[in-house]
Amino acid sequence: MDGMDAGISHEHRSLRRSDLLDDPTDQFLRWLAEAEAAGIALPNAVALATADADASPSVRHVLLRSADQRGFVFFTNHESRKGRELLANPRAAFVALWRELDRQVSVAGRVERIADAESDAYFATRPRGARIGAWASPQSAVLEDRAELDRMVNKVETRFGDADVPRPPFWGGYRLTPASLEFWQGRPSRLHDRFRYEREPTGWRLDRLAP
Repeated sequence: MDGMDAGISHEHRSLRRSDLLDDPTDQFLRWLAEAEAAGIALPNAVALATADADASPSVRHVLLRSADQRGFVFFTNHESRKGRELLANPRAAFVALWRELDRQVSVAGRVERIADAESDAYFATRPRGARIGAWASPQSAVLEDRAELDRMVNKVETRFGDADVPRPPFWGGYRLTPASLEFWQGRPSRLHDRFRYEREPTGWRLDRLAP
C-alpha cells in the first residue's frame, strides 16, 4: 500500500503460507489479538465501504463488535447512509489497518441484518448515553446546527427519564459473511507479502498475490 513505508522499517516481519491458519476468520482473530496485545488503540476499527443501487460508493469507519465463522458484526442506524445502501445493495467490504504492525486485512462479502435478539443483547451493554444517542440522532440527516442535536437528545432524555432505554427499532446489527479475505504484511522495497483466501464450494482457496 502506498505511503505505508513512511516511518516503518519493515525489518522485523514476513508472512509465509505456513504462517497462516486454515480458516481465515481464525487468522483474522489471531492478528486482532496481536494488535490488542501491542496496545494499538481501537484495534477493531475498520473502514467500511458500501455502495448504493447505482454502485456509487461511500466509506466510513465502524467498530467490529464480534467475529466468528458466521461473519463479522457491526451496528448502526438502519436509516443512516450505510443502512440505506446496504438495503439497496447488500454487499460491503472493509479494511482493518494495524499500522504499528505494518499489517492490514481486506474483507469483502454479502451483508445481512442479524437477529433482533442479538441486537437487543448488544444494545443493552452500551452506556446509557450511547443508547440515548441512538434514539436521538437521525444519523446522516442534515442538521441546522449542534443545538438542534442537543434539543433532540434532551427530548429523548425527558421521554425515558430514569427508565431503561430499549433498542430503537431502526437500529441494529449487520453481519458481513466474507467471500474473500486478504492478509497484507509490509516488507522492504514495497515487496510486501499478500495472501488471499477465497470461498469455494469445498472450502477456502489460499493464494499468494504479487505486491
